[in-house]
Amino acid sequence: MAIINKRWLQRIRVPLAIPFAVLLLVFAVPTWATVAAGTVIVLAGVAVRTWAMGHLRKASVLSTTGPYAFVRNPLYLGSFILGGGFVLAANVWWLAVIFIVLMAGIYLPVAFVEEGDLEQLFGDEFENYRANVPAFFPRLSPWQNSGEKFDFQLYLKSREYKACIGAAAALLFLASKVYWGF
Repeated sequence: MAIINKRWLQRIRVPLAIPFAVLLLVFAVPTWATVAAGTVIVLAGVAVRTWAMGHLRKASVLSTTGPYAFVRNPLYLGSFILGGGFVLAANVWWLAVIFIVLMAGIYLPVAFVEEGDLEQLFGDEFENYRANVPAFFPRLSPWQNSGEKFDFQLYLKSREYKACIGAAAALLFLASKVYWGF
């Protein structure tokens, strides 16, 4: 796939989540058990994304602290966990297939483009990081311990809290589908 196509995927990855979310909410047949289990998983995904955004200093410093000490793409890992929680809560198997295809077809190519950008920006520092930290499946222990703490201002600047609000609204909608049976 040409770089231009991968760049295009970078631009559409977030907007593409909207039609998937609509599909999920419309066709969901949740139960209290699936909503409860899905909520736990969604919260884990939100937590990973929140943690990552409090350590991400885009293009100015190579992020290697917090979740970046365990996995190179914690935002995508968090998105995968979050989306998986919604698929579980929705209780529709074919949504899982669509979700996995979307994640693999969009986020894998985008991650590789972003890594090329990081390699250009940070050179050997990124190569060392890439050699020691896996792309998608976290290490069991942090690669380095810099002592750098979560920065709440970075989190606020990223506006990641909007994703939290959206996740809460979607979970409430799924719970209302169970309660009112629509």
